[in-house]
Amino acid sequence: MANRSREEANDYILKMAKEHDVKFIRLWFTDIQGILKSFAITVEELEGAMTEGMGFDGSSIQGFARIDESDMVALPDPDTFQLLPWRPREHNAVARMFCDVLRPGGEPFEGDPRFVLKRNLKRAADLGYTFYVGPELEFFYFQDSESTVLLDQGGYFDLTPRDAAIEMRKDTVLDLEDMGIGVEYSHHEVAPSQHEIDMRYTDALTMADNVMTYRLVVKEVAFRHGVYATFMPKPVFGINGSGMHVHQSLFNGDRNAFFDKADEYHLSKIARSYIAGLLAHAPEITAVTNQWVNSYKRLVPGYEAPVYLSWARRNRSDLIRVPEYRPGREKATRLEYRSPDPACNPYLAFSVMLAAGLEGIEKGLEPPPPVEENVYEMSVEERQKRGIGTLPASLLEAILLAEKSELVRKALGDHVFEAFIQNKKIEWGNYRAQVTEYELKKYLPIL
Repeated sequence: MANRSREEANDYILKMAKEHDVKFIRLWFTDIQGILKSFAITVEELEGAMTEGMGFDGSSIQGFARIDESDMVALPDPDTFQLLPWRPREHNAVARMFCDVLRPGGEPFEGDPRFVLKRNLKRAADLGYTFYVGPELEFFYFQDSESTVLLDQGGYFDLTPRDAAIEMRKDTVLDLEDMGIGVEYSHHEVAPSQHEIDMRYTDALTMADNVMTYRLVVKEVAFRHGVYATFMPKPVFGINGSGMHVHQSLFNGDRNAFFDKADEYHLSKIARSYIAGLLAHAPEITAVTNQWVNSYKRLVPGYEAPVYLSWARRNRSDLIRVPEYRPGREKATRLEYRSPDPACNPYLAFSVMLAAGLEGIEKGLEPPPPVEENVYEMSVEERQKRGIGTLPASLLEAILLAEKSELVRKALGDHVFEAFIQNKKIEWGNYRAQVTEYELKKYLPIL
């Protein structure tokens, strides 16, 4: 649809809506925290909405606007029209469209995460690149939203008998494919009741929209089966948390800019500089890729989540892994950034990762030597000697690093940057004041 004019795209959507007997269209957009927002319009309003946009009150959206600039306009993106598969089809189907948020005058609103990503993608495009991503989102199924009662005791790739989750995964994959989202794999993850469904890689804007859709579909299907799905990074102490490893590559037209036949890892100079940029800026972008207090319960040594700033080919304790090259698969050359979790705002997370990688390319940075040994087993002295740093250990540490980062401010833009930092400081303050079950168990009997 990209080659059509906006007018042709709008006409096509109106025709589709009529053909499928759509009565309501849900207009979706995302707040700064990465929470999906929505309001519905009827099909009679669709034509006007696609040309003029629909006004809404932005002051009620977290981090969106100050009270004195509360009027916002949601302009639906015709490329994102999809029927909602969990709505009844017999009569009056329901569709959804993602929106760009504009000011009343029609200019993009700088507080819209989708706009933030578009701006970063334009920077890549100006350098001749298209940014492709393939995130792997893990999640847990629990009996309800009030507890962490597991549904099974399965492990990695286990086929568990009479597993309710197998049906849910199957329904989720079918719903995603109904909504035009390609799925590569679905399997049981390492921890009990933990699962993963991997979407086929695509351009970063489409993928950020897909991540928002995926999280809703997973929850909808779980709800239909009478259970609860969560993307909370570390819901259960003592077992692995949920990550969102992000596979990423840059393309020049049809050519993978990360591939070089002559290199021992088949990585081009551009890919190596991109890795170097990500490693150099990883600590300061972590507040965005791991944005919740709970995110840092996952980023601890001893589980699958990376903590140390290193890269390698086979090693899964590294922050960046380069999947092994298979002959004839030049287009699949990519790197996997392993610290993000599935509760982040994908528009902002993809933005800061891309910004860090592009910075590496523009400055011609060289990555340190790869680390094939297990970094967790090294002594502190050995890690220091090899210059292997660490990711921030708490949300507070991450906020303080992000707040000082020129790269994060530039990637997010002043409006989102300031609102995001302020939001996170409030979250940390609220958390810090809590008295936890751990403290009561540990200190009450002895103090």
